[in-house]
Amino acid sequence: MSLYETILLPTDGSAGIERVIDHAGELARVHDATIRALYVIDATSFTGLPMETSWEGVRQVLESEGETALEQLQRVAPEDVEVETATVEGTPSTEIVRYTREVPVDVVVMGTHGRGGIDRLLLGSVAERVVRKSAVPVVTVPVGGAAATVETEDAAEAERATESDSVTDADPDPAQSAEGS
Repeated sequence: MSLYETILLPTDGSAGIERVIDHAGELARVHDATIRALYVIDATSFTGLPMETSWEGVRQVLESEGETALEQLQRVAPEDVEVETATVEGTPSTEIVRYTREVPVDVVVMGTHGRGGIDRLLLGSVAERVVRKSAVPVVTVPVGGAAATVETEDAAEAERATESDSVTDADPDPAQSAEGS
């Protein structure tokens, strides 16, 4: 028996989800686990629409977005990993946590956009709420701005290290060189 037999991977189809899918895929390979991909139709995001807007029309758009997100996940997931899909309706964090309680899930792997400050206060964080309320472990993978920031900082640090190495290699003792001039 493996530590993780079922991995829940919630998706909203946003940019950067490939990093999350890769992480969940590798975890699934190591543990010979199944990935359960979940899309939550978040009807609350359309509460500001004019009253004459048809709910059926909005629902069809949201369902179509969900199908596209789940199809993308299945395309990107490793071929040797079993992927099951599900769609539910509600508030994303609430439905993700509810899913972990109603369906046997051993771990949640989800993306986090790494918002901070006022953005986080105003927009909230689905990942943060899931981490706080989930009864199973939650692995968060930085996507979007957070991932780009980490990669940019890593690249800048590597460049600084390379520059300092080349200065050191070219002039082992700067004080001695200054004296010799």
